[in-house]
Amino acid sequence: MIKTAKRYLRLYKVLIAQFFKVILQSKVDFLMGLLGFFFTQFMGIAFLYLVFQQIPSLKGWTLEQLIFIYGFAQIPRGIDHLFTDNIWMVAWRIVINGEFDRYMLRPMNVFFQVISEKLQPDALGELLVGSILVISSLVKGIVVVDFEHGLLFVVSVFAGALIYTSIKLFFASLAFWVKISGPFLQVAYEMADFAKYPTEIYAKAIRFIITWIIPFAFVAYLPASYFLGVGGFLGMNSNAVVIGIECIIAIVFWIVAYAVFHKGTMIYESAGN
Repeated sequence: MIKTAKRYLRLYKVLIAQFFKVILQSKVDFLMGLLGFFFTQFMGIAFLYLVFQQIPSLKGWTLEQLIFIYGFAQIPRGIDHLFTDNIWMVAWRIVINGEFDRYMLRPMNVFFQVISEKLQPDALGELLVGSILVISSLVKGIVVVDFEHGLLFVVSVFAGALIYTSIKLFFASLAFWVKISGPFLQVAYEMADFAKYPTEIYAKAIRFIITWIIPFAFVAYLPASYFLGVGGFLGMNSNAVVIGIECIIAIVFWIVAYAVFHKGTMIYESAGN
């Protein structure tokens, strides 16, 4: 088990090194993509400021609290974006074009090959902006700071990243049946934007969907509420149990998503069939 992990780690380093050689040949494209993501994050924050110029509070939430939720949401999303962005290509191109053949022929785990084919440097914009906003909230003292909250913050970030990856993998894997699942993945993934704001502002149907069906509320608003020491979940005000539920959801969704992906590789037909 340990030898296998070390082998895959060495392979990952080799494959990513080759990817960086490619992107270094197009430095302008890399910089433009990074600046584009910074601009997108800036516009999201500017939108919050514009809203609060007209509305002093949103269902009892202040601007500073919403900025923390927004920043917190960017960190797990950025981790997922950085390491697993190539899953999008499974949904849009790799399956229907028959490019998945190369993964099937190599004596390596197929999912490992998909995610190790590239990193997405654009995600650094999300990670940097998210980290700045979270640190700013810490400085302002609006976030509860102690050992328990610090430890659960790290746990929540990685559980949230796993939820992002699982949702992405599940919808991308539908391409093995429908050939192009990009539109389904796009719709599902964009629902993550709802989780940047308190779920109380949405209709019950939307709250249910983003909490239990496509659980993006567990990667942003709900855990962020715990770290802020406000809000409530299932009648429990600011209870750490929400982080435990987030971890359970992450594990369950990962098992389901990977099972669908594995089943898809078993029925993959290559191009032209």
